[in-house]
Amino acid sequence: MKEDRPPLSPDTKIQGDARESRAARRHDTEHRIILHVDMDSFYASVEIREHPDLAGKPVVIGADPKEGSGRGVVCTCSYEARRFGVRSAMPVSRAYHLCPQAVFLPPRYPLYAKASEGVMAILRGYAERFEQVSIDEAYLDLSYLGDYPRAEAVAERIKEDILTRERLTCSIGIGPGKVIAKIGSDLKKPGGLVVIPPGRVEEIIHPLSAGRIPGVGRKTGEALHQKGICTIGDLAGADIQVLMEILGRWAVPLQNLARGIDESEVREHSASKSVSREITFETDVGNLDLVMETLNDMARQLVGELAERNIFARTVTVKIRFSDFSTVSRARSLPCHTRDFRAIVSAARELVMPLLSEKKIRLAGLRLSSLSHLDRDQKTIGDFIR
Repeated sequence: MKEDRPPLSPDTKIQGDARESRAARRHDTEHRIILHVDMDSFYASVEIREHPDLAGKPVVIGADPKEGSGRGVVCTCSYEARRFGVRSAMPVSRAYHLCPQAVFLPPRYPLYAKASEGVMAILRGYAERFEQVSIDEAYLDLSYLGDYPRAEAVAERIKEDILTRERLTCSIGIGPGKVIAKIGSDLKKPGGLVVIPPGRVEEIIHPLSAGRIPGVGRKTGEALHQKGICTIGDLAGADIQVLMEILGRWAVPLQNLARGIDESEVREHSASKSVSREITFETDVGNLDLVMETLNDMARQLVGELAERNIFARTVTVKIRFSDFSTVSRARSLPCHTRDFRAIVSAARELVMPLLSEKKIRLAGLRLSSLSHLDRDQKTIGDFIR
């Protein structure tokens, strides 16, 4: 009986509460229904929506290829272009040589932002908890529905709503956690719907390549493969000491994901404190002109995002990751808040030049922070110079 139990010490009470909390989380995880929506080749699809004559053609969004001599990279491309080997972050000159018949278009970020707002407004209407993670993907917590058949029916309605109202297609994955749902959304693109209920997680994801887990890139995948860890199932059953040799502190979280254990919450982010872009090049880059042109493209994207949100930035940060995975970043605060492209790209160039060396570059990134909503009528230098 309760009154016969010895009194708990404060430490025992805290430990008991922690155990109960973990048990409650496990119970919640077992009954969660998480949906991941990923728009299909979003930028290219928006362009095709605006220009129906492009339907069925290979479309590449990015820098001007200049008949194979252009600098810059591919932002995204249609599935028709992907059949020729064109991929995001590929040098646009290579994309041109792979598919010279493609339609190459410059990105129009305000147009994509507007389309994204329409899609996200539709998604918010279906979930008690919603999390937008990029311009073209989001998570919804549909646990309130109670079972997976209902969630699948809702997913079908979401796809129909997006197609009817925005004339765009998406792929959806449903699972007991965010990572499982994201893996599902990637399995049958474009336009797919994959349901992975708790009882079928191992059956569906364990035969897949370990690289299907978000965050397991090519280098990590190769390191795992050398140890005989090729599939998600291999990763789930691997000796944790072997994984720690390869992955360090990420070994336990990654193995948990392979086992379908994912307690991360779907939550609406507060207003972002920065805007950023980064690109992992398809192959390590030694062409510094290509790196600088890529930074220019990122600056154009971010300035467009600032304008769309009517905000200004003051701090510019550049990030460079070399082929040996060493990473450096540098930041500078401008004299005042701005969204003037020339001021931002000039700062980015000055920051990145001392970082460049003989080592090839794997990743380049640009972040604008110290954001502020200034007076709507306040002007920047760019407003006065034409």
